[in-house]
Amino acid sequence: MAFGLFRIIAGDFQHASGHQFRDGKLCLKSADRIHREIIDTNQIEKIEEVSADDSRSITGSFGWGLAGAFVAGPLGALAAGFIGGKRNEVTFICTLKDDRSFVGVINARDYRDLSAPFLLAKKDA
Repeated sequence: MAFGLFRIIAGDFQHASGHQFRDGKLCLKSADRIHREIIDTNQIEKIEEVSADDSRSITGSFGWGLAGAFVAGPLGALAAGFIGGKRNEVTFICTLKDDRSFVGVINARDYRDLSAPFLLAKKDA
């Protein structure tokens, strides 16, 4: 079961973080609605990756570095600081069957879960 928070940076839905992908459904905030709009993934016409970004969180690296120093001394701090705090984000474009669309940013693991049915459909075609 995937549960992922993502943000929308452009499109027909509210440009903000806190949108969700869970249990095969998108839960999207609209500017004109109080409650989230729940959209089943079978209502997605097309989803495509625009870019993938590997970045590091400074606070995450620092925290892992401290933990590594505590466990294994200076060499552990260096190794843990280098490994820790890594984030993988994917920017994607999603077009719905009702012609609405948005550009979203989600972590790579949740993007794989979201896009998997569409990748399989492309291979079958």
